[in-house]
Amino acid sequence: MRQTGSLKVWLILALCFMLALTGCSSQGGSASEPSGNSGSSEAGGDTASGDKKFKIGVTHYGLKNEFTVLISDAQKEKAKELGVDIEIFDGNYDVNTQISQFENMIAQGFDAIIFSPVDVDAMSVAVEQAVQAGVPVFGVNTRVNSDKLTSYIGSNDVTAGEFEMNFIAEKIGGKGNIVILEGPIGSSAQVQRREGIHNVLKKYPDIKVLAEKTANWSRAEGLALMENWLQSFEGQIDAVVGQNDEMALGALQALEGKGLTDRDDIPVVGVDAISDALQAVKDGRLNATVFQDAKGQGAQSVEVAVKYLKGEPIEKEYWIPFQLVTAENVDEFME
Repeated sequence: MRQTGSLKVWLILALCFMLALTGCSSQGGSASEPSGNSGSSEAGGDTASGDKKFKIGVTHYGLKNEFTVLISDAQKEKAKELGVDIEIFDGNYDVNTQISQFENMIAQGFDAIIFSPVDVDAMSVAVEQAVQAGVPVFGVNTRVNSDKLTSYIGSNDVTAGEFEMNFIAEKIGGKGNIVILEGPIGSSAQVQRREGIHNVLKKYPDIKVLAEKTANWSRAEGLALMENWLQSFEGQIDAVVGQNDEMALGALQALEGKGLTDRDDIPVVGVDAISDALQAVKDGRLNATVFQDAKGQGAQSVEVAVKYLKGEPIEKEYWIPFQLVTAENVDEFME
């Protein structure tokens, strides 16, 4: 009886040992399989071909003006050409909205983020969060005060401000009163174009700035602001400087609404060379605009991001030059 009992004990112990080994083997396989899948997903997907369909997230400071829509459309087109997924969000000119979009893109596992910031300073925190999460961030069109960007693609906005102010200064003979319509306060384009405008104004002490206020890149706000100025400074305004075309065209509407249609009398200039502005230059309604290559910036931002994700070398900055557009060369820029 004792031997039989001992034999049963040993059989039970042996069976438990075998089950334990089987359990360890099964658990080991289950644990390593998700780990392998997760690594494959992070590294690039299809292990047979070695290719990965990257997912790129984009947030723009706002998509209510033609210029950023042109950038966005070019990004979609380039993404399709390169075979990558892209999702584009409207920051709606709101810092909190854009920060939330960053957080969502990080949480959803986007491979890269491309953005034009609402605010040059406030959005640096979002860039830091993305980089800490292992998501490379690429700037396009407008700057952010961060050294964490993987690359930046855009134009030198100081130059744009200098171009348009030099044009106006020459147009009014180096003296007179001007008004300036600014972009959203704190955006890099507003800050840098203002810097360029004032760089030129330092050379012309006889040019006085009657007013300088934001119209938030908006044609409607530009119209309303200019209507107010025409009342406040009746008969005093000699020229209008718009930091973008949308606002300049709004100001133009206000002037024309008051019967002030002689552009030699009150010249108006903008920036971006959007289609309406180019047509207005051709028609003699707008004196000049400064061409900024929206399509070039949009396409190159996606191209640079994809190169980086593929492990190819890229530059820290890519500069696309501005060009002054007047009646003499406007046909070169019209499609």
